[in-house]
Amino acid sequence: MNGRRVRDIVSDVVAKVAPEEIVMVEGLLALDDAAVVQRLSGRGRRDPLGFGVTEVAALVTPVVWLVLAQVSSTIVGAAVEGAGRRTGRWLWRLVRRPQPPAVLPPLDRAQLAGVHQRVVEAAVRRGVAAERAGEVADAVVAALVLAEPDPLLPPGAPEMPGPPEGTGVPEGAGGGPAGAGDAATDGPR
Repeated sequence: MNGRRVRDIVSDVVAKVAPEEIVMVEGLLALDDAAVVQRLSGRGRRDPLGFGVTEVAALVTPVVWLVLAQVSSTIVGAAVEGAGRRTGRWLWRLVRRPQPPAVLPPLDRAQLAGVHQRVVEAAVRRGVAAERAGEVADAVVAALVLAEPDPLLPPGAPEMPGPPEGTGVPEGAGGGPAGAGDAATDGPR
């Protein structure tokens, strides 16, 4: 499936809007996604992270990870038949293999707006100030949009390189050797 792993998006967003939480994210990356969601949602535990930090401040990491995991699950779940999903869970429990990381496919504008709204609502519910919640939601949507392939490029095409570094001149904008102008601008010789 094309898309971007939830854990990568969370890492990028936290690094941008809450760098003080990067150590927590790095610790969570050692777990599979199901274990992270279970820990962050606090199922069966009084302190979901296990080290007392949840009482200190409203955290961005749980909000972003839980919302994106829910969105991924909803999108992927809609594509999978319910019976097949139950069979997959049963088989996973049987063999105890970790699930592959959750992936978010490219989202359309309406889905991005829904993600933005969910992040804001979840953040405010967890004690994040409304303005900060909006900043976090903006960063999540930006990470999702920037993760999408360029719609103007055909699938599998390499991206266009930017101008050479340090030149200050865009490629193809007269960067050739002196005296090598085109015929229309060259005067009589």
